[in-house]
Amino acid sequence: MPSLRATVSLCFISALFFSIVGYNLYADWFMAGAFSLIGVCAGLLSALVLASLLSKEPERLIVACAAGSLGALLGALVTGIVFLAIGASIIMSALLGYGALILTAYCVYWGWMSFPKLASAQYETTQQTSLMPESSLLDTSVIIDGRIADICETGFINRQLIIPQFVLKELQMIADSAEATKRTRGRRGLDILNKMQKQCSVKIEIDDTDYPGIREVDQKLITLAKEKGYSILTNDFNLNKVAEVHSVAVLNINQLANALKPIVLPGETMKVQIIKEGKEPTQGVAYLDDGTMVVVEQGRRYMGKSIEAVVTSVLQTTAGRMIFATAKASS
Repeated sequence: MPSLRATVSLCFISALFFSIVGYNLYADWFMAGAFSLIGVCAGLLSALVLASLLSKEPERLIVACAAGSLGALLGALVTGIVFLAIGASIIMSALLGYGALILTAYCVYWGWMSFPKLASAQYETTQQTSLMPESSLLDTSVIIDGRIADICETGFINRQLIIPQFVLKELQMIADSAEATKRTRGRRGLDILNKMQKQCSVKIEIDDTDYPGIREVDQKLITLAKEKGYSILTNDFNLNKVAEVHSVAVLNINQLANALKPIVLPGETMKVQIIKEGKEPTQGVAYLDDGTMVVVEQGRRYMGKSIEAVVTSVLQTTAGRMIFATAKASS
């Protein structure tokens, strides 16, 4: 839009020109004032035409036209009232009338142009703080992990899942790796995607957006999530933390798994199989079916055996949960 100074200048010059024309035609100061109103409207119209040539935002141009038109109408009404109220002094009434016209038009224009911005900002802030995004990006690690497919089949996920093209490209590179382990993981990830597309009721889409200037896939995910308002579905601890720094919503499969693990309280007895030695000389290590590590005091001598152990404490960390127990004497 043209600057306020340019718009006022156009209005003033047009008003002066038309008032002179009106006085010369009718030799009457009142008609000169009426013609000056036409001049102000012509000045606003000139400013809007200039805006249409320079503006790249048609929606804002429409709002500007509406604001300018309403301001001009209200200003004309105020000007007419001033002319009638102070008819004794033609010069004074003209000056006050023109001032009222310009001030009214500017106030209406400013209000109309500012309110949509304030309302939009307030709405976006409310949406961001109260609602989780309805679509989630899948990263490479959560696809290879495979548990996301099982979760989708249960019906707990009712949001749209987005797979970026650069994640598919990374999966394909892993599947084509010369290293057997990586190749297996990559092919597993592609199989998981095929399974999800065929069996899951969740809507899955491919997003072709890419960022050639960014090399790391994790950073591309965060950038895409911020631009389009997506959340990220992952089991990568580091990606989880970096995304939180960027104020991107994250759904972590590992956190969900930890929340669903059965609660174990100190004093309870559980049956475990000691499969390896612990860090301390007398410790043995066992694992529950869900992968939880159990450190058993006095358990080293029971290597390869199933024993009963009494829970002494439970340690919850960001990486998971650890259970500390002591072997029962009867074992």
